[in-house]
Amino acid sequence: MEQNQPEQRRAADQVFQQSLEQLEDILQENLTEEEEIPQLHTSNFTEAELDQDLIDIDLAALEDAVADIEKYLEEITKTQLG
Repeated sequence: MEQNQPEQRRAADQVFQQSLEQLEDILQENLTEEEEIPQLHTSNFTEAELDQDLIDIDLAALEDAVADIEKYLEEITKTQLG
């Protein structure tokens, strides 16, 4: 059986090398496809408008969310410890 192992290893190596070549071909195809696709900007918002949206976050809602997360984490910790 030991005599068969080098042959099996060579066959496995050959299959592996073929798989690597196929993967390389696929990656090359994907790279050329991405290069051909133009980058489109679908957003009509300006950076100033996006910045304003970030500023308008409801602070009370954010604080409530943090409190809910803290409560959830405390409950999990109690369940795991006790």
